[in-house]
Amino acid sequence: MRELQQFAPWVESGYAGEMEYLKRRNERGEYKRSSLQAALPWAESVIVAAMNYNPPAVKSTDRALPTQGWISRYALSPADYHEIVLRALKHVESALLEHFTAANRQIETRAYVDTGPVLERAYAKYAGIGWIGKNTCIINQELGSWIFLGVIVTSLPYSEFVPEQNLAVAPDRCGSCTRCIDACPTQAIVAPGQLDASRCIAYFTIEKRGTIPEEMRERIGRHVFGCDICQDVCPWNRKAPVTANPALQPDSSLVNPDLGELAQLSVEDFRRRFRGSPISRAKYSGLLRNVAIAMGNSGRDEYVPMLDEMAASPDGVVAEHARWAIEQICRGKVGTPRRSVLPDQPSGAPKSEAPAS
Repeated sequence: MRELQQFAPWVESGYAGEMEYLKRRNERGEYKRSSLQAALPWAESVIVAAMNYNPPAVKSTDRALPTQGWISRYALSPADYHEIVLRALKHVESALLEHFTAANRQIETRAYVDTGPVLERAYAKYAGIGWIGKNTCIINQELGSWIFLGVIVTSLPYSEFVPEQNLAVAPDRCGSCTRCIDACPTQAIVAPGQLDASRCIAYFTIEKRGTIPEEMRERIGRHVFGCDICQDVCPWNRKAPVTANPALQPDSSLVNPDLGELAQLSVEDFRRRFRGSPISRAKYSGLLRNVAIAMGNSGRDEYVPMLDEMAASPDGVVAEHARWAIEQICRGKVGTPRRSVLPDQPSGAPKSEAPAS
C-alpha cells in the first residue's frame, strides 16, 4: 500500500512535528503506523466505518465579527466523538465475535477511533469510503469530508469479507482543483496529498505545547481550536448533508465563540465546560494561548485590559503570547486579511470532478 510506504519518509521529513505518538516504533525499530503487522503481528484485515459529523453551523470562511474566535466543526458538540463512534463500532465487533464463536472459530480484534497505530485514511481509501484529497482528508462523494473514521482490525483474512477482485477503490475526483492548497494560510499543504502537519493551524492550536513561532501567529487568525479552512473551501463539501445524530449537534456557544468569554474562563470553568470534549486536548494553558493570539489579531483595543491580566499570568507561555498580542494591537497590526477563496468554480477544475453549485 503506497500510503503506508510513504509514512516513514513523512515522519523523517519532520512533518509530524512534536506529535510523538506518530513516531512510536516496535521492537524491530519499525514505525508502528507503517504497516498493520508492525504494531499488531496477528492482523490480517481492517474493517473501516465512517460517521457523518457535519453540524448545522456556519463555516470558518463565512464573515464573522472581530470579537469571535473559531472552533473546528468536529469539536462543536459537547460529547466525545471517540465514545460515540467507538460505541457503534463495538456493536459491529461484538456481532463479528459472536458469529465466529458460534462457528467454533477464535479470532482476534481491536477497535480504534483515532487511538490505535493505524493510518485510518489509507485503509478507508481501499475500503471504498472515499479518496484522499489534496488536503489529505478522506472525501466521500455524497458526504464530503466531514466524517469520523473508525476501524476494527481483525485476524481474519481479507478474503473472508470480499473476494480481492472486487476491491473498490474510490476514484480521485479532485481534478485540477487547488482550493485547499491556495486557501491554507500557513502553506501546510506542501504538495497535493502531502501535509506538513508541523505548519498546520490545527497542529498549532491543538497538538503544539508551549510557544507558537512568531511568524505563524498572524496566520492563525481567529482560530482558537483547530482549523477547517481546507475543508470549508472544498467543492465536495458545498452540499454535504448535515448530521442527524443528536449526540453530534453543536453547542451554539461554541460556534464563533466570544473571545472575551473564553479569555475569562478559570481553570475550573475550563474543566467543567470541556470535560469529555475534544477541546480539553488543548489544555487550559493552550486554549488561553490561542485566545491571546486571536485577540492580538483582532486589533481591538478593548482586549488590552484582559491581555494585561493574561500577561501577568504565572504561566509563562500564556504571558508571552499575551504580551505579543498587546504589541500587535498597539502597533495597529490587525493581521493578514484572508482573501476570498470561494470562487464559483475552482480554477481549471473539470466540471465532471466537482459537484454542481
